[in-house]
Amino acid sequence: MTARQQWTVVAAVIAVLGLGLAIGVHYMGGDLFPVEPGSRAPEFTAKVLNGSTTRTFADYKNKVVLLNVWATWCGPCIQEIPSLEKLYKEYGPKGLQLVAVSIDGSPGYPKVSEDSIARFARNLGVTFTVLHDSTAAIEKAYQVTGYPETFVIGTDGRIRKKWIGADDWSSQGNRALIAQLLGIETPKAIAASGGR
Repeated sequence: MTARQQWTVVAAVIAVLGLGLAIGVHYMGGDLFPVEPGSRAPEFTAKVLNGSTTRTFADYKNKVVLLNVWATWCGPCIQEIPSLEKLYKEYGPKGLQLVAVSIDGSPGYPKVSEDSIARFARNLGVTFTVLHDSTAAIEKAYQVTGYPETFVIGTDGRIRKKWIGADDWSSQGNRALIAQLLGIETPKAIAASGGR
C-alpha cells in the first residue's frame, strides 16, 4: 500500500467517524449534553406576543433570568403564576429578568391565539415578559419533560436551578437564590404569621 493509499484510508476513517458523531449528536444530543444545573443555557427564540419581533436568549446576556416554559391549558402553570409575579415584583426592579414562554399551539397542543395568551396573562395580573413559541423549539432545546418547567440562569449563562412542576417562587429558598445571583442582600425569612 502506497503512502497516498494509506492517507486515503485514514481520511475515509475520519470521515466515517465524523459522520457517526454528527448523527449521534443529532439523535442523542439530550443524552450526550443534558440541560441541567451547571450546564450552559441553550439558545432560544420566541415571539413577542402580538408583534412581529422575536427575543432570543442573547437578549438577556449577562442578566439573571428565570425562564418559565408554560401553557394556558396547564393547571400547575396557572397555580404557580401568582408566586412568579410576587417574585418578579420584588426582584424585577433589582435586575431579575422573568421570561415566560408559552408553548400554546405547538405541534400536538391546542391552538390558542396570541391575543388569547396575552388576555389570559393579563387576567392573571402578569407584569413580567410573556413570549410565545408555537414551534416547540424551546421544548427541544431545553429538553422540557413537563409543564411548567423553570430554569434559573445566572449572569454567566449557566443554569443554577431546574424545576419541573409548579413551585412557590416567593419561598425563602427561591428568593435567597435570586438575591444571591443578583449580588444583593439575601432576604430575611418571612415570619410564620405571614408578615415581614
